[in-house]
Amino acid sequence: MIDPGFRYAHLHGLSSGSRSRKGLWLAARFAAAGVPLALPELNVPSFAQLTLSGALAVLDDLDQPARAARSRWRLSGSSMGGYLAALWAAANPDRVERLVLLCPAFGLGDGLARRLGPDAVTRWRQEGSLSLAGPDGQPASLHHQFLEDARRHPPFPTVCCPTLILHGLQDDVVPLQSSREYAATDPRVRLVELPDDHLLLRSLPRIGEELEGFYAGSE
Repeated sequence: MIDPGFRYAHLHGLSSGSRSRKGLWLAARFAAAGVPLALPELNVPSFAQLTLSGALAVLDDLDQPARAARSRWRLSGSSMGGYLAALWAAANPDRVERLVLLCPAFGLGDGLARRLGPDAVTRWRQEGSLSLAGPDGQPASLHHQFLEDARRHPPFPTVCCPTLILHGLQDDVVPLQSSREYAATDPRVRLVELPDDHLLLRSLPRIGEELEGFYAGSE
């Protein structure tokens, strides 16, 4: 059972948005339990001008009513959203009670640079923008400030709450090894490896079960 005494939010990944398939699926599952799940839009002021710092500010704004009501958060997030959830929890240890991270993109700035390769990163800097799949699946431009800003954040934020990581064994976007190393450093972190790829769409029922079981626990 999902404890209604907490606030819940799911954070989408890069090239995604608040209407992501996983987010909507989880929101429907939460709604069936009578608990709202916030799905904040992190592409602010737009996907083209997205930064991690801007997305973290969205979470600060989302937290204001919860803080006023003295409610704490249980956050989940996918890829970039998982990394953002960990960053925000590390910066606000009194505000987050539990984390569920789906293929979290720890060290997103350097990881993206490695994935693109040095030549593409140089072109991105020189041209000022990079064409990626946007939230609607169509090509969209992302400014170079995204990479510069991402590299300013700690690659492996230390959080002070119980954390569940679900990561696909066939993930070819975010290395599974990063989650293995993160889990090995902290006994509060539990890693579940799933027979799936980065999107984890085949594992949605398992994710729902793991998430609800984890949220049913207490510190």
